[in-house]
Amino acid sequence: MTDTTYVHRLRAGAPGKPIFFVFHGTGGDENQFFDFACRLLPEATIVSPRGDVAEHGAARFFRRTGEGVYDMDDLSRATAKMASYVKGLAAEHEASAVLGLGFSNGANILANVLIEAGDLFDAAVLMHPLIPFQPRDNAKLEGAKVLITAGERDPIAPVSLTKALAAYFAAQKAEVKVEWHPGGHDIRPNEIEAVTTLLADYA
Repeated sequence: MTDTTYVHRLRAGAPGKPIFFVFHGTGGDENQFFDFACRLLPEATIVSPRGDVAEHGAARFFRRTGEGVYDMDDLSRATAKMASYVKGLAAEHEASAVLGLGFSNGANILANVLIEAGDLFDAAVLMHPLIPFQPRDNAKLEGAKVLITAGERDPIAPVSLTKALAAYFAAQKAEVKVEWHPGGHDIRPNEIEAVTTLLADYA
């Protein structure tokens, strides 16, 4: 059996269909994007884990020492654990493709799994990510589809760092698209439209 060491929700999909992992933001849980994912890909296997770290009672996927200051050792631990979790469930469900979507802290763990594992995800949606360090090059990212959505006035995920992350994925020869809205750290309708367009190929 797969080591399912995260509290999670799972809906088994049809044989030969994708597996779709969704990752909540700080203070969210396995319910935050589960129904949304089910509507986006009705035949896919949906997996929504809850972060295994608590920050003043709020669930997260890795520790930090301040706003935008990551505990890099814990990020490394969490990334290795999540990559193993994703790989195990994808094999167990014989998925045709591995897809991911994360918001805020969920986008950050998903982004770092992409950076470290490279070819684990076929397509990934990073909603308001913050990667405040220079990622290492990873040739395995070539051809991966990456959608980044962001707010032009996001106080948590600055525009400059969002652009730097997009440039990083482009330099790895991933297929990158960035969808902006004029607001802050909130999800807007145009982001949902961009997500729907990206995932339509896997429905």
